[in-house]
Amino acid sequence: MPTSELTFRTALDADVPGLVELIESAYRGDTSRAGWTTEADLLAGQRTDPDGVSAVVGKADGRLLIAERDGELIACCQLEHRGDHAYFGMFAVRPQLQGGGLGKVIIAEAERIARETWGVREMRMTVIRQRDELIAWYERRGYRRTGQLTPFPYGDERFGIPQRPDLEFELLVKPLG
Repeated sequence: MPTSELTFRTALDADVPGLVELIESAYRGDTSRAGWTTEADLLAGQRTDPDGVSAVVGKADGRLLIAERDGELIACCQLEHRGDHAYFGMFAVRPQLQGGGLGKVIIAEAERIARETWGVREMRMTVIRQRDELIAWYERRGYRRTGQLTPFPYGDERFGIPQRPDLEFELLVKPLG
């Protein structure tokens, strides 16, 4: 897929409804099964909500990066400046566009922005440790597992309804040159 077709911009408040729909479609329910990033077997319920997305859009020390093609919202990711590193999260690509190389382009742009905007030397993220295929994808992009685990927020349905009792997040890190 040619990258020249993509445009990147920082999300605005007006983008929140479309962003919620995109993120939900990539991770939850039957729609998410069209792609490979679904969490539908691990979590039911919502992945995020308008308040959660609005909070990210409004953060002074971060941004929600949008990728568009021909004016259509096709992907997004959160970038947050956290001192000596940047945090990468809320990454979503339309399910029917997954597997075509778009994710590689977006994560590379996110890393470039974090490096050039904030001068950070490391990107960090947390991934559900049971997501072996997704973690392997990040490892192919230079991220490494740290073994540092944090518990899933059981009982807080803003993050979904766990379908198993052993969910945890693992910290992944990548040096940014």
